[in-house]
Amino acid sequence: MFKNKVAKNALWIIGCRVVQAFLALVVNLLTARYLGPSNYGLISYAASLVAFVLPVMQLGINNTLVSEIIADPEKEGETIGTSIVLTSLSAIACIIAIAGFVSISNKGEKDTLIVCVLYSLLLIAQSCELIQYWFQAKLLSKYTSLTVLGVFVVVSAYKIYLLFTQKSVYWFAVSHAIDYILIAIFLMIIYKKLGGQRFRFSLQTAKKIFSSSKHYIVAGIMGTVLAQTDRIMLKMMYGNDEVGFYSAAVSIATLSTFVFSAIIDSMRPLILKSKEDNSEHYERHMCRLYAIIIYLALAQSVVISAFAKHFVWLLYGEAYVPATSTLQIVVWYTTFTYIGAVRAVWILAEKKQKYLWKVSLFGMIMNICLNLVFIPLWSIKGAAIATLITQLFSNVIVNYIIKPFRANNKLIFKGLNIKNIFK
Repeated sequence: MFKNKVAKNALWIIGCRVVQAFLALVVNLLTARYLGPSNYGLISYAASLVAFVLPVMQLGINNTLVSEIIADPEKEGETIGTSIVLTSLSAIACIIAIAGFVSISNKGEKDTLIVCVLYSLLLIAQSCELIQYWFQAKLLSKYTSLTVLGVFVVVSAYKIYLLFTQKSVYWFAVSHAIDYILIAIFLMIIYKKLGGQRFRFSLQTAKKIFSSSKHYIVAGIMGTVLAQTDRIMLKMMYGNDEVGFYSAAVSIATLSTFVFSAIIDSMRPLILKSKEDNSEHYERHMCRLYAIIIYLALAQSVVISAFAKHFVWLLYGEAYVPATSTLQIVVWYTTFTYIGAVRAVWILAEKKQKYLWKVSLFGMIMNICLNLVFIPLWSIKGAAIATLITQLFSNVIVNYIIKPFRANNKLIFKGLNIKNIFK
């Protein structure tokens, strides 16, 4: 019965995200063509800064909220309400920090400051969107999937309106917050309709949540530094155009991220429950998830690498063709990124969060050092090479360095047995 609900849950998530991804692709491509490499690079720079502070805003709660709800369903209203208050306060602090950073590092660049502040408004909206994890915990993702899809259609239409009316880059920056706000509002309405508990704030619960999630904060910051350092360095060394080319390459390489996220999100409750019940199927579920993710990612990398120029030209146009060689490199890092996403499920199930900072520290140091060496030498291709090496190191090799994580590598190599997909 539980497995059947997991399968249905996965279908709802994947089905709606397929449509959502298609709409996002169309809108993003039109936007990139309209804005051009420079303004598109500016939006990407703002996105990188927001991504930098996102782990601080989330306080690691996004990684543990599902397990907190499953562990204590009698206090789910208090858990969610407390989480929203904590992340909302953190979001405000992060927006102020972004404004301060841009004012100093990009002094005199008025457009950069305005775009970054407008884009960062989505942090407040994301804090309210934490309610989605209640639906995940209850295997009711059809509600979140349909809500997100409906909102995304409306916001996509709005963004197309911005294109037709030729609005400035400011309008596109603030549009990213609108969908999160609407999703949060509608999910709260559905939550109440389904009989969800009243939201409450509790200082004791806040301490409990923070005690469980705090290990993810530093790890998240380091992981974000690992993921975003390249774009920020490119902006400071070469300008907006190079950031635009690099962002286009990464966007194409990660086109199908929604599929991998949906698969992982849908299997997470099953894996956590099998571990909690000391089920003999726990290891089998982990190996199966690794097998699905690894082989899908490798197949994607082969196709995109072989037809990289066609993908760039078709999706972004002639102006972005310089991103072709970068795409052929950067697409291969996605496999290791998705392996890391599966490992995050294993870490939560095994309660090994306290080691996360070590993993992220190794990766962050590696990434910064490689970018400092490779970007001055090879520009955006150097950034791509640095990212590929770092992701391999952070998600596979570092598991051998940190002893408690060695067991995870055994699951990864068992997952290489393609039979695990069909067992």
